[in-house]
Amino acid sequence: MSQSPIIIAHRGFSARAPENTLAAFRAAIEVGADGIELDVQLSKDGHVVVIHDEKLDRTTNGSGPVGEKTLEELSKLDAGGWFGPQFAGEPLPTLRAVFELVREKNWKGVINVEMKTSKFLYPGIERAVVDLIAEFGLREQALISSFNHNSLAEVTRIAPDIKTAILYSAVLYRPWEYAKAFGCAALHPPRQPVIEEVAREAVKAGLAVNVWTINSPDQAAELASFGVTGIITDRPDELLARFGRAPQS
Repeated sequence: MSQSPIIIAHRGFSARAPENTLAAFRAAIEVGADGIELDVQLSKDGHVVVIHDEKLDRTTNGSGPVGEKTLEELSKLDAGGWFGPQFAGEPLPTLRAVFELVREKNWKGVINVEMKTSKFLYPGIERAVVDLIAEFGLREQALISSFNHNSLAEVTRIAPDIKTAILYSAVLYRPWEYAKAFGCAALHPPRQPVIEEVAREAVKAGLAVNVWTINSPDQAAELASFGVTGIITDRPDELLARFGRAPQS
């Protein structure tokens, strides 16, 4: 058996609870995931909120762009009823609320904060996220990722001690060199034909490689054999079991 990579719950335990909600993050922590991944955007009044889509329509009972709503408006939305009636009334959380959950649970896992700044830049989001990480004393646990690599460069400029990871979907040429050029600590690639080379060379260069989004235990085992250091998954329980780490009840 290959050494187990860390298992990062994608938008929380999103196969068991509505994605990017406290219910999903709580479930991920309780099942024994090594990390949680979440997406952040800014409300109209500058609060960091946790949601994947730039529009509210898919995962809440609201509609329209996230950035056009105040925190008060967002806090009234149901972010769980779409997933199942038992989650009706689950709120759309703030990043502060997630960090409060981490503190309440005294949890020491990886917190992968993905900044959704590819479609909307959300000026000031980098500083807002960094300030919250600092306030809660989570610099060692935090890993900030984004498809907008300018956002990552800004994080490195204002907080060089906080780790960053480049998210990408294309097959990049020597991405480990690209990431090192502006101080990133990790690559977050999809499963792709060259992943074995990427894993080997990136780890040799001192970078972590966390692959998204893998829900097949057998595919996870294959990736582990290539040397990837982490796997982002909707099903942390199944991947933990595949690596001989019985999920917690």
